[in-house]
Amino acid sequence: MKILNITKSVLGCAVSLFLTMQGVQGSDSISFPPIGPLPPVTVPANNPQTEAKIKLGKKLYFDPRLSGNNWISCATCHNPSLGFADGLPRFLGGLMAKEGGRHSPTIINCAYNEFQFWDGRAATLEEQALGPIQNPNEMFETLDNVVRKLNGIPGYVKAFKEVFGTGVTADGIARAIAAFERTIVFANAPFDRYMLGDEHAMSESAKRGMNLFNGKAECIKCHNGPNFTDNKFHNIGVPADGPLKEDLGRYNVTKVEADKGAFKTPTLRNITETGPYMHNGFFPTLFEVVQFYNGGGGRSENKSPLIHGLNLTGQEVTDLIEFMKALTGELVQIKYDNVPLTFPTLPMDF
Repeated sequence: MKILNITKSVLGCAVSLFLTMQGVQGSDSISFPPIGPLPPVTVPANNPQTEAKIKLGKKLYFDPRLSGNNWISCATCHNPSLGFADGLPRFLGGLMAKEGGRHSPTIINCAYNEFQFWDGRAATLEEQALGPIQNPNEMFETLDNVVRKLNGIPGYVKAFKEVFGTGVTADGIARAIAAFERTIVFANAPFDRYMLGDEHAMSESAKRGMNLFNGKAECIKCHNGPNFTDNKFHNIGVPADGPLKEDLGRYNVTKVEADKGAFKTPTLRNITETGPYMHNGFFPTLFEVVQFYNGGGGRSENKSPLIHGLNLTGQEVTDLIEFMKALTGELVQIKYDNVPLTFPTLPMDF
């Protein structure tokens, strides 16, 4: 059995939550990054944010002309009205809109990710932005074709000239979309307000759930830091489902045996809006997710040693879910128009 000691201090707008998990003998301790309000987004020096670049990135994000059939945009699978996901167990893409093997991950707070995609195959948002365009199972287009199409649209030619001083390029597309995605930051959740001193921001049930999160339920082991993810990869034994009978996850990137079946820890911010859950959308509800962990996860030869039975009571399960609901925040940087999923709404010259 392990004991979790928690200390919380609030100094102005700064919050420190020190978490120490001490072993039975008291000889070893594991410290986790503190949960608390989000820090400012770190912007790479080689892709500074500008209003014009963000505006261009937003147009590209919602433009289905980046796809092979001119019907699929980034927003098709990462829709603002669906928690920047798509509400499906697994994405639909490709020429025949076939079901893919994985759930579309939310891009909420993706600026804080150390890796992109479930298997972490992209290290930056710039790298990630071009991946789906070229994937035959997603937007099934080539970068050459996208550049050719956009160079034929006067509005894009003008915008790229203004932002980058060049015509349309694949590098410019990646940088603009990444700049826009870095603005998709959700904060000011009831949890954040509570941590900043508003004792009434969270319900009593949610407060009990936070104690469970940091203690008995051991969620903090993986869902730590201000964005509630350790940015690491774990095999928790999620059952196979969908077209992929076996998904090796991170192993496909690293070829390291220990990474077989391991997937990136997702953020829990705005988790109530981004179901179904897990890399393959196996669980429709948060209740089912918590019960899965409560029972010790699934079966896998490579399952993480962090996963074991929790013996949570029915009330504790309810409280834990209430805490996760308190992680639902507000878009703090920009506003979005309601844009249909698939049909172009931009004028033909842009």
